[in-house]
Order: sequence, then structure tokens, then C-alpha cells
Amino acid sequence: MKTEALKEKYIKYNLTKDDVFKHQHYIILTRSGIEKIQAIEGINIDYTVIKCEKDFAVLQADADNGDDRIIQTFGSALKGEGYKDGNTNSWYVMEMAEKRAMSRAVLKLTGFYELGVFGEDEAEDFKKSNN
Repeated sequence: MKTEALKEKYIKYNLTKDDVFKHQHYIILTRSGIEKIQAIEGINIDYTVIKCEKDFAVLQADADNGDDRIIQTFGSALKGEGYKDGNTNSWYVMEMAEKRAMSRAVLKLTGFYELGVFGEDEAEDFKKSNN
């Protein structure tokens, strides 16, 4: 059933092999896949800065797709080396927090999370180049 539901979503959102890849136990959608889904669904996201510091940022994302479904989620980024020190090695933490919030909002609104799909921006370990 999960496989069939994923197949239907891949077709609905015109996802290609460049938009999706398998990572250990998860299916990962690339940035391009997230953008396609957002455009097709007409998802609007409003961000609120919760915290913005030199090496740490948190954003709240309020998202809707126009049919009375609204979700709220968050994205964060902490600059550091490895997971004990942070969750990104990038110096642009606000942008990483935004990408993570956007991925989560889009995947939650469209039911991908229920099927075990995550966005590549959600964790450094989800990057395709690490596979």
C-alpha cells in the first residue's frame, strides 16, 4: 500500500529519478522535488524568525495550500562540526533553517511524511553526495 501511494504521488507531482533517492532507511526528496510539489500544490509559506544568531537560527513556517488545510512547523540550524556540535557545517544558518522549514511544511501538507519520505535539506546526512 505504501509503495502504491508513493507511486501515485510521484506521478501526480511529475517527480523524476533526479528528484528522489534512497538513503539507508528513508526515501529522500531533493530540493528540486520539493520545489515541484510546492508549485503544483500552490503552497504558500509564511516564515517567522524565532531566533537568529551568528551560529544558530530557528524559523516557524505557517503553510497552506488554499483548501483550508494549514500546518505549522519549524526549521533550525546550528553551525558546528558533527552532530554533537551542530546540525550543519554551513555558515549560512538562517538559509538552512528556512530550507528545512520549507521541506517540512511541503512534505507535511502533501502527506509524504506519512509515507516515510524526508527532504534532503532536513539533515546533513540526507545529502545525496554522502551516499
